[in-house]
Amino acid sequence: MSAQLETNDAGIPVRSLGNTGLKVSILGLGGGHFCRTHISESDSVNLVHRAVELGIRFMDTAWEYHDGESERRMGLALRGCRDKVILMTKVCARDRATAEAQLHESLRRLRSDVIDVWQFHEVNYDSDPALICGADGALEAAVAAKKAGKIRFIGFTGHKSPHIFLEMLRLDFPWDTCQLPITVMDPHYRSFISEVLPLLNQRGIGAIGMKSLGGDGQFTREVGLTPRQCRGFALSQPISTLVCGIESIENLQQDIEIARGFVPFDEAEQGELLRRVRSVAVDGRYEWYKSTQYYDSTYHRNQHGFPPLGHVSGKLSG
Repeated sequence: MSAQLETNDAGIPVRSLGNTGLKVSILGLGGGHFCRTHISESDSVNLVHRAVELGIRFMDTAWEYHDGESERRMGLALRGCRDKVILMTKVCARDRATAEAQLHESLRRLRSDVIDVWQFHEVNYDSDPALICGADGALEAAVAAKKAGKIRFIGFTGHKSPHIFLEMLRLDFPWDTCQLPITVMDPHYRSFISEVLPLLNQRGIGAIGMKSLGGDGQFTREVGLTPRQCRGFALSQPISTLVCGIESIENLQQDIEIARGFVPFDEAEQGELLRRVRSVAVDGRYEWYKSTQYYDSTYHRNQHGFPPLGHVSGKLSG
């Protein structure tokens, strides 16, 4: 990565989203956080407006987030500025018919005629690749929607295990994007950075990072790292953008300052951080999304026939 970073009109660095031809801000607004239950609709809308003003032009959401409320609020917030952002949402269905129904719901909620990036959500189970890409699978819905102009690019996401991503990448399909954990803890345990990211770059697949603070801030709260260290390490990897969980104007301002002042960490800086966290990273104890069921969606658990989780803590073994 060049030290001379290209920026958008608000001074936020931008990068190419793989081979899509799109340029995206290096920060994205995470759709799971901006409309949590303690945040009012008006505050969610204002947060998105302010994010766009300050230069975040990549918006993340998903069909299932908060029972559709995330997409609905995102649609409200983007009225009048839809053309300024790259809009991504995710489909949860694994079969074609249900995926098509979820796409139509997403378009309606988002108040948009087209979704820029449509990704298969939570590819966390060994059976997911075959279900998505088999006969009458959800991939057929995505290909048809792309031909119809309802979506522009197709990708997949997940947070559980690199080996499932490798199976997706072995399939004979030209993926446009992939969303995956990119964190300072990752290289020590079930590493997406080591096992998956090089393949994405080789194939020109846009890499969308997430979970840089741990998902709920456990890397800063429990490990003692700073947001600048966590975000900076993730942004120093060869990714296109980093989706960030932002719940307030204060969160937003913090991340905007990190992005505007971002200089890629050199090998020595990265190595020092990796050495610092190694003793608490090798067993995945703080990467709850890999080592526990803390972040496993109820929708996807039901889809695969798993029983309800009941109360789940960060200490639950996965």
